[in-house]
Amino acid sequence: MAKGFLILMAGSILVGIGINLFFVPHQFLDGGMIGIGLIFHYWFGFKSGLTIILLSIPLYLIAFFKDRSLFYNSIHGLWMSSFMIDFFYQWHDLYLIPPLLSSFTGGTFVGVGIGLMLRADSATGGTDLLAQLIGKSFGFNVGKLIFAIDSMVVLIGWSIIGTESFLYSLFAISTVGFFTTILTHDKDSDGDIPFAK
Repeated sequence: MAKGFLILMAGSILVGIGINLFFVPHQFLDGGMIGIGLIFHYWFGFKSGLTIILLSIPLYLIAFFKDRSLFYNSIHGLWMSSFMIDFFYQWHDLYLIPPLLSSFTGGTFVGVGIGLMLRADSATGGTDLLAQLIGKSFGFNVGKLIFAIDSMVVLIGWSIIGTESFLYSLFAISTVGFFTTILTHDKDSDGDIPFAK
């Protein structure tokens, strides 16, 4: 249990750093619920982490009735990652690196962070949870499902962030998807992750 919590904490910290130090300065988007939280931040000035929590509530209600163990495991990931995203925001303008390097570095941080959380049988928010539910039900790779959802969110955010940031965001979520897939590739057919036991 302590090992799972440490993995969850490490993953959440990596996500918080990746989002705020590398995505936010250039107005890049991630996908999924984090991307939606960033869209609300860029457009309305809302706190991304708080937005993620509020918008994840309906999907967590579904998980509560469909997969109670996944709900209990993932709720910690939602709170922890959302807290870290809002916590690390205070350093979003600490330094600025070139957009291409920022999209790759941020994507690496976020991808490894989400991958670690998934290996701890947790999730960062609603769409990651949705991907886990689908993966467990149909045996699909969770990383690939997250990549598909992420792409849709970035397409929706295109008009808000502009074409240049959109293209860098595509590269960033490709990096996120790559590292998440690497860390979840050994899922068995019923969706369990042996490492996370």
